[in-house]
Amino acid sequence: MKILVLTNLFPTPWDPRRGTFNRQQFERLGERHEVDVLTAVDFRERMAGARGQVHVPHVNRDHFTFYHPPGIGRFLNALCYVACVMWQRGRELRRARYDVILASWAYPDGAAAAWISQLLGVPYVVKVHGSDLNVQASSRLRRLQIRHAFRGAGAVLTVSKALAAKAIEIGARPDAVETIYNGVDGRVFRRGHRAAARERLGLPLDAPIILYAGNLKVSKGCMDLIDAFPLLAKQRRDARLYFVGDGPDASTLESRSASLCCGSSVHFMDSVAHAALADWFRAADLLCLPSHNEGVPNVVLEAMACGTPVVATAVGGIPEVVPAFAGILVPAHHPELLAGALAEMLGRHVDSEAIAAHAATFRWDDNIDRLEHMLERVTAGAPVNVSVNV
Repeated sequence: MKILVLTNLFPTPWDPRRGTFNRQQFERLGERHEVDVLTAVDFRERMAGARGQVHVPHVNRDHFTFYHPPGIGRFLNALCYVACVMWQRGRELRRARYDVILASWAYPDGAAAAWISQLLGVPYVVKVHGSDLNVQASSRLRRLQIRHAFRGAGAVLTVSKALAAKAIEIGARPDAVETIYNGVDGRVFRRGHRAAARERLGLPLDAPIILYAGNLKVSKGCMDLIDAFPLLAKQRRDARLYFVGDGPDASTLESRSASLCCGSSVHFMDSVAHAALADWFRAADLLCLPSHNEGVPNVVLEAMACGTPVVATAVGGIPEVVPAFAGILVPAHHPELLAGALAEMLGRHVDSEAIAAHAATFRWDDNIDRLEHMLERVTAGAPVNVSVNV
């Protein structure tokens, strides 16, 4: 098949670490088919300048500059997306003669794909991840556009059962919705010696270490974790909290940490290359992800693949992939409950081998097999049978 991927979630020179889950999936899909990834780069990001180099084997990469109105004009973003794609890359896309379009992110990418599909005369699939439904669809005008895209799609691919139910609630045909969990690269994310990992990272060998890895955003529950840490410190004065990543709320989080007088125990590290996260997972006593909404975050799967337990919020697809022996789940927006779960997990004996074995069931090969079969059915015009199992 010749596949066109439309997405804003893929590495570019302006954001080299964006969409690592998509990079892994599309790279593997590109080993079997001809895959062209066309990535939307926000015009403001483009003006800020490139931040690094990107190399993704087995796919053909290109990008377009996405011009759109800010703020209240977001309901126009899908229309702007279509205009920018066809203005900047329309001639090449028409000549390419694709078999299918895969739009990764419901809005504006998926909504735009519904129109681009008609312009190119090829079927399309919409892949949804989490906040593209949980947040974007909360706007009535955007929700209507997402519904239109779902109803015209050959299939709607979700990364969790919770998102599958949400897609159907919004208007997707039940027989067109399929859940395929993301995979884990077992060559990179695997068990190792904690002490050796801490030595490589320059971390204290004896202190209990809590790790947050990802975007530093309030919506990811980072502020809840900051507020929970002083409550934990009353029980575990030797605990250390490390944030690995960057994001728009980094300075706010650092200020909040300082105001709570826990700055010496809370450390803000820069973002690291994806593969480098493996040592952080091995070094940590636990991973904490207190998000307010999610699909199935790969950071959770990758931490468990390293044998590391998880304390997270019971949102989105997280309860689907974190069994009781691998972690503790709490409601979102409750720092006091989060602090209690952190203390309990630090005091619990965990079977890291069993945790890693569970995570090993999330395989990229299985993911690509099912994605490939779904795209082939859509290309052939056959109905997609509903499936919500791993």
